[in-house]
Amino acid sequence: MRTLKRKRDAIAEAIEETELAVRTRKRVPYEFVLEALDSVSPWTRPMFGCLAVYVEDKIVLVLREKMGESADNGVWLATTREHHASLRVEFPNMRSIRVLGKDVTGWQVLPADAADFEEAAVRACELIVAGDGRIGKVPGSRRGARTKPKRKRQSNYEFKFEI
Repeated sequence: MRTLKRKRDAIAEAIEETELAVRTRKRVPYEFVLEALDSVSPWTRPMFGCLAVYVEDKIVLVLREKMGESADNGVWLATTREHHASLRVEFPNMRSIRVLGKDVTGWQVLPADAADFEEAAVRACELIVAGDGRIGKVPGSRRGARTKPKRKRQSNYEFKFEI
């Protein structure tokens, strides 16, 4: 009986400590980007250890700043291959993201280690605020893309009951 009471007390104490604990949030990488997008009310969501930035229903950017894996740190632009050439005119240091493992991807990065990184990131934000269609994608539905609709099972047999 006493063991049960001690266990309950220990559980109650653990719950209390958990409720009182202050959850620390990760620092927002390149916070100036969100400030530059403030007029279009961006919202964010964690994604693969990065921070995805949305404007209305479109994902427009991903902010990535990882220690030890710095090759693709910077601002990722959500775009498509057809817009790469025209965007490269605006962003000469833009390139495909290496961590995705393909030579050319729809996603492009403005690398944090480029000399013009901050200027390029702010320029990308200006294009987004202006409604430039080259940046931004409407994410597809996860459920619909991964699972097929279930079909009704049909029986090969018909049953007739007569009374």
